[in-house]
Parts: sequence; structure tokens; C-alpha cells
Amino acid sequence: MILFSQATSIIVIFVTLLWIWSVFIKNVSIIDIFWGLGFVSVNMFYACMSGDLTARKLLVFILVSIWGLRLAIYLAIRNSGKGEDFRYQEFRKNYGPKRYWWFSFFQTFLLQAVLIMIISLPLLGINTSSSSGALNGLDYLGILVWSIGFIFEAGGDYQLMRFKQNPKNKGKILDIGFWKYSRHPNYFGDAAVWWSYAIFSIASGCYWQIIGSIIMTLLILKVSGVTLLEKSLKDTKPLYRDYIKQTSSFLPWFPKK
Repeated sequence: MILFSQATSIIVIFVTLLWIWSVFIKNVSIIDIFWGLGFVSVNMFYACMSGDLTARKLLVFILVSIWGLRLAIYLAIRNSGKGEDFRYQEFRKNYGPKRYWWFSFFQTFLLQAVLIMIISLPLLGINTSSSSGALNGLDYLGILVWSIGFIFEAGGDYQLMRFKQNPKNKGKILDIGFWKYSRHPNYFGDAAVWWSYAIFSIASGCYWQIIGSIIMTLLILKVSGVTLLEKSLKDTKPLYRDYIKQTSSFLPWFPKK
């Protein structure tokens, strides 16, 4: 618990500094870029402070770093020059600019710090496990699940970015590539990546820590991911209703005829 407390303090300091910056530039969206970097930072701290760097720790360190840095770079490119995200603009409007500057610290920045610490529990389990750290069959399963998830998440994000960059696609629905088999391949990939960390945690003999992967999946499905986006797309894109009838919501599957 000492490592967890220390890591929590570090993340709270990071988000506090980001919040101060957001107040000056009047843009809360910068917290989105920190999401992936937050997990990289936490896992790096755990790996450096938990003793010998075993094969499993090194493997997970590499995988978490690749995932987190890729996500941060993608979001930085996507958000560049576009101002504050519409979600935060709506919050700013509802709460009022005179109040939102301090309210955003608790509602967005501190909340994200708490979520990072809870979701990263499998990483804590992996790095503090008393097992030998030698790779076993579950570790190789974890590598497979991570690879599938990363391909779907990164590939889905790339295809969506290219699709949106083409003005001819305005009002259209992306239904090719990864998006032919799932309406949210990037969210599916994200969830799969986090379940791979749960598998690594179990491989290291740590079980209850997989609650972090469960919470991440619930957030993606029910809170900030699939449900929220589906509601928005139904209202803004009439063609999306036909896309729903043909395409699997989350788990990739062949489209219906």
C-alpha cells in the first residue's frame, strides 16, 4: 500500500499542475492527452520501486509504455488546433465560467487521477508480486490478447482519423476496415488491452487486482465510451441507425446482410 500511496501522490501532483495550466489556457481537454501517460507514469514508478526487474515486469513495462504513448500522441494530434472538446464546453456553459475554473479540478482532473489509480491495480499486482516473474502460459495468452487489442484500438483510431480528414465523408458512416466488424473497434481494443493486463496479474498470482480491468470495461461500455457516443451519433447522423442494424456494437463479428 506504500507504493500505491506514493504513486497516488505523484499522479495528484501531475493533474494539479495540468489543472493550473488548463485554467490559464481555458482548455480542459489537455487532461485527455494525460490519460495514457498517467498509466505509463504509474507503471514506471511501480517497476522502478518494486525491486528486481523480472521478465514479466519488463514485458508489461514495454507493453504499457507502447499503449500509453501511442494513445497520448494520437489524442495530441487529433485535438491539435481544435480548441476545447465539446463535452468540456458544455460543462463550462452549464456550471458557468466563473465557477467552472475551480470546479473542473474536482470534476475532471482529480476524478481522472482516482480512476487512473484504481484502473491501474493490475499493474500494481504485477510489479509487487512475490512470484518468480518467469513467463508462463498465461503470460503468452496475455501477449496475444494485448496484440489483438492494440491492433484494433490503434488501427480503428487511424482509420477514423483518415476518414474524418476527408471532407467528402462529412455526414457519412465509416463502415469499412475494422469498423465493418464492430461499431467501436477502438473501444473493444482498449478493453482487450486492459484484460491482457488482468491476465498478466493473474499469471503473477494476483487476482483481486483485476477489478481495475473490470472498471475500465464498464467505463468504456456504460459511461464515457460506447453508450455516450451511440446516443450522440443517433441524433447527428441518420444513417447510423442502419449501421446499428448491420454491425456488432462492441465485440467484432461479421456484419448482418
